[in-house]
Amino acid sequence: MTERHEVSRRLLLTGAGAAAGAGLVGSAVPAVAGEPAAPVSIRPGDPRYENLLRGNNFRFTGQPDEIRVAGSAGQVVRAVSDAVRSGRRVAPRSGGHCFENFTADPAVKVLLDLSPMDEVGYDPAMRAFSVQPGATLGRVYRRLYQGWGVTIPGGSCPAVGAGGHFAGGGYGALSRRHGSVVDHLYGVEVVVADRDGARVVVATREPGDPHHDLWWAHTGGGGGNFGVVTRYWLRSPGATGERLLPASPGEMLECVLAWSWEDMTEQAFTTLLRNFGAWHEQHSEPGGRAAGLYAILLLTHRSSGYFSLAVQIDGGLPGADELVGEFVAALTAGTGVKPIEDLRRRHSWLHKLTWPGTGESGDAGTRRYKNKAAYFRRAPDGDQLAAIHRHLTNNTGTPASGLLLIGYGGQIRAVAPEATAIAQRDVVMKAVYFTAWADKGGDEAHLTWVREFYRDVYLATGGVPVPGEINDGSYINYPDVDLLDPAWNASGVPARTLYYKDNYPRLRRIKARWDPRGVFGHALGVELSG
Repeated sequence: MTERHEVSRRLLLTGAGAAAGAGLVGSAVPAVAGEPAAPVSIRPGDPRYENLLRGNNFRFTGQPDEIRVAGSAGQVVRAVSDAVRSGRRVAPRSGGHCFENFTADPAVKVLLDLSPMDEVGYDPAMRAFSVQPGATLGRVYRRLYQGWGVTIPGGSCPAVGAGGHFAGGGYGALSRRHGSVVDHLYGVEVVVADRDGARVVVATREPGDPHHDLWWAHTGGGGGNFGVVTRYWLRSPGATGERLLPASPGEMLECVLAWSWEDMTEQAFTTLLRNFGAWHEQHSEPGGRAAGLYAILLLTHRSSGYFSLAVQIDGGLPGADELVGEFVAALTAGTGVKPIEDLRRRHSWLHKLTWPGTGESGDAGTRRYKNKAAYFRRAPDGDQLAAIHRHLTNNTGTPASGLLLIGYGGQIRAVAPEATAIAQRDVVMKAVYFTAWADKGGDEAHLTWVREFYRDVYLATGGVPVPGEINDGSYINYPDVDLLDPAWNASGVPARTLYYKDNYPRLRRIKARWDPRGVFGHALGVELSG
């Protein structure tokens, strides 16, 4: 059962994760001398075309005129220049794990494949670690650990590309302790297409950097909006000496519990969920004793037979075992239902986050999925809990459908909403509503189930998580185009407000400066100022 739980969690989260740089802070830099000027061009009819075309979500397959495979910033400049000159829409892709069709949109005529740009290293000129966008999270963690014993608080799916994960404000098992990935972002190298043409610009968090706003846009503004990131530099604020990023844990203490749906009454179920939310309300202060504990409730549909909890914590933290025990006791208090599985184990932190055999990529037969997301500032109210139980026990859900409640907060809350593009800083949980299936014939039924589930949880606010006392919008790395559709968003609150809140006007001004012609964009992209 534990193995099945792990496979499900990683599958559904994903349907949900350099060499020394130029070191020129706040300045435009040319292509590297001597490198091939043109990226590889793969067109229909080439046997490589179909194999490189498809991303992680098989619901979406584009038909671009060509796939440009880029291996350097200079090649990205060439590809973007060619696309602009010919009037064709271009879209960058690093790992291909987008929940929607942003790179598979029929309007995209040039798909820019950045996967060969996967170097991870230390840049002494920038005094920061350098990560190219095609590097997977598994590669990033392994290289940082092998070379320097450090890490970043990113996601748990090793095949996700750094490119989109970082730009959207990535998070993971260490975020309650160390914040978002972008809280450690020192700089970005971006190919922009402004009025001076396609060129490479380096922007940093230094307040005096004339390109500081371009850095800020990549601290949660999402990928594909302002240009093509060709390199990230990572260094924790205030870091001194040799350790410029958080030390990587050596050991993970993991606790896995599972409950049978047959044993679960509605009262016991809602008590469990209310306890989960209440614990995070009470234990999400930055720097608190409990900030190192990361928990996910994987609430699979009743047809799966059970649902489960996964808790992860640095096994080297003082009192880690006691903290996990206290959390489990608080979670199960008043439920009157015993779990059918209660497992605790210790193993290598690195192995857990990088081993590809954990099912992260999922079964190729169930690679169609739809995910919808939200933030909670506190535990769901009674009506929301009732809606969650109703949809998880109805007759139309499947074993590959459900809801993830993910612990958040902690160090995330230490950063002001305007300091980065991530506006949702005063929150304690993320939620992911999901469903996955095998073939196109199941599209309508599965999409209807997850859309109605989401709508009913937020029925009091027009079917979407309008920011307020309980809800706080959604997460751009889990994009959902339904938020644009008045049939599913009756709130009157625009989708971009749900993602960016009060930070959206600034993102639009940055868009106008760096992408004035609207070369980059997608369905939920940052719009040019009117």
